[in-house]
Amino acid sequence: MAYDFDNMVGRRNTGSLKWDKYAGREIIPMWVADMDFRCPPVVREALHHRIDHGVFGYSIATKELVQVIVDRMATKYRWSIDPSWIVWLPGLVPGINIACRCMGGDGDEAVCFVPAYPPFLTVPEQNDWNLITVPLSRRDGRSYMDPERFKAALTPRTKLFILCHPHNPVGREFTPDELRPIVEICRERNILVCSDEIHCDLVLDDIDHVPTATLSDDVAQNTITLLAPSKTFNIPGLNCGLAIIPNDSLRRKYALDANRMLPDCNALGYVAAQAAYQNGEPWRRELIKYLRQNRNLVFDYINHRIPFLSMDHVEATYLAWIKTSELNVPNAAEFFERAGVGLSDGKFFMGDGFVRLNFGCSRQTLVEGLERMKRAVENI
Repeated sequence: MAYDFDNMVGRRNTGSLKWDKYAGREIIPMWVADMDFRCPPVVREALHHRIDHGVFGYSIATKELVQVIVDRMATKYRWSIDPSWIVWLPGLVPGINIACRCMGGDGDEAVCFVPAYPPFLTVPEQNDWNLITVPLSRRDGRSYMDPERFKAALTPRTKLFILCHPHNPVGREFTPDELRPIVEICRERNILVCSDEIHCDLVLDDIDHVPTATLSDDVAQNTITLLAPSKTFNIPGLNCGLAIIPNDSLRRKYALDANRMLPDCNALGYVAAQAAYQNGEPWRRELIKYLRQNRNLVFDYINHRIPFLSMDHVEATYLAWIKTSELNVPNAAEFFERAGVGLSDGKFFMGDGFVRLNFGCSRQTLVEGLERMKRAVENI
């Protein structure tokens, strides 16, 4: 079956966070991690069927949905999980908040590598924790985690490591050899690993995603893995995610805190998750091909057609992390916004001198956005 990713779906005046930010302005939004593609037909069909039922009472995950998750982990990631390990969540950011509640208390510390997805930087403070940031190192055109730099930043009060794998915003799919020394340091020091793997089905290169918890049984016992179909299948507004927690005592505490503090997933979120994971694979494979071509186009423009900008190769996600520090402008995000392109300002990721561009859109939209950026830079 052919899927039309070139079809430009009108999203203005639809209550879209992404598009209505620029309501009434001729700006192409390429900021928040929300693709412009219609979700898979199988998801839309499942939602229509559920809506036709007409009753939307309190909902739980069905046994079939749980089995879909178990089967998917085994088939795609060679990870044998028990159904009891799953804790359902209305979103991954709330899931990180609950992870803070599971280890330590007021004044303790969470650590993460930067630049980082902005909620990683704000969740600890919201829970009366302190935040330790460790800059990603860079070598041979790639960002990577330096174990020695990581170890040197830790203190006796460091209780939680928040990991983004694959990484948002730098687009790395970390290898097992990169992950292993970091998570072993955490295990030795009794630092819980919260591994946000929401982009795991969006690896663009011909490499495998290896879940952090699969590195060893000991690592699994010290890891909370957060997953959701939202990014891959473009259903973030349906608020359905999950945590996989092999450690029994940790999972009981996590689930108890989640039940006390978070709302349940909604009925349509469960339906969409099951349809996406169960029958959405053909659509996902075609999406990856399209995103790969978009990625290559962005890379060509940024590194070869637009002066003063540069970016590294994106291995995963649909997000480009673009260096703008050589531009002679005080604020690159505002500069490009005036040129008609809305990008994420790197300062919110602790990445001054960068912007993040979302290339999860039609090719026509992407080219128009890149051309606007090119003209703006050439006119400086």
